[in-house]
Amino acid sequence: MELKRAERKIEVHQEGEVIGEITYSDTNNGMWIIDHTYVDPAHRNQQIGEQLVAEIVNWARDANVKLLPLCPFAKKEFEHQSDYQDVQANT
Repeated sequence: MELKRAERKIEVHQEGEVIGEITYSDTNNGMWIIDHTYVDPAHRNQQIGEQLVAEIVNWARDANVKLLPLCPFAKKEFEHQSDYQDVQANT
């Protein structure tokens, strides 16, 4: 399994296939809005969604931007992971 950053998304690849992704909108104001997380049903319950959220958090830290998790899955992850608070946008 390999995580690949692309324009406005991160994809999870396995054996040449995309099996999951997380997407964001760039506000061009120092904030990314996480709007979608998807994992292929055949690959669920393998912590892939959690890995995608962790990767976008790391990317946001590298890029020095804040994240606004509007996607329900990402929002839940932010509620459960206190170490993500440094990149969470104040709304």
